[in-house]
Amino acid sequence: RRRRWDPLLKVTIIPRASGALGYAQYLPKEVFLRTQDQIMDIVKMALAGRAAEEVFFGRVTTGASDDLKRVTQLVYSTIQVYGMNSRVGQLAFPRDPNEMPGEQKPYSDATAEAMDEEARNIVDEAYTKTVELITEKKDEVETLAKLLLEKETITHDDVIDAIGNRPFKGHSVYDDFVSHRKADRAKKEEQQDETQEEKTEEKNELTPGLAI
Repeated sequence: RRRRWDPLLKVTIIPRASGALGYAQYLPKEVFLRTQDQIMDIVKMALAGRAAEEVFFGRVTTGASDDLKRVTQLVYSTIQVYGMNSRVGQLAFPRDPNEMPGEQKPYSDATAEAMDEEARNIVDEAYTKTVELITEKKDEVETLAKLLLEKETITHDDVIDAIGNRPFKGHSVYDDFVSHRKADRAKKEEQQDETQEEKTEEKNELTPGLAI
């Protein structure tokens, strides 16, 4: 199922002006419709930082606050907007940005309680699975963490060099990206080899007038 996760392009621990302690950038792709499984994979990705804290340190920090906000929004959307919850059913209650506090909602208190219970259960299950995955891949996570501490910013190529290729076939956008990256990398290495050869040849040449 992890094959649905968007490929990582870059991750950095350099703080940003917005107050974020770093950020991750993923390969964009034109997706106008998402399934519930795809949304839940995004939820698990967002929970990975909090899960890693628990697995490696046995405690959690406030660092995942923005991720938890995103998780809450995504999960409630599957329940309240997209009709993806069997208990609530094929109903949609999109939030009104102009809604005033205390304004009557289009559903009962019982339905609101059901939504809260379902959201909590969904997130708890996703978090448990994320912790299990982080634990299973603990060595790989630690390898990348050490690399990130050393370089502060790592790219897709750094990840591949450190822990290997993704163990499944990616979507066409990712395949095209990898192909171009490989071609660019090969060209860069060829240019570096040529430059090194030129420097070696210059070094080996005798300076005119000094030859005996």
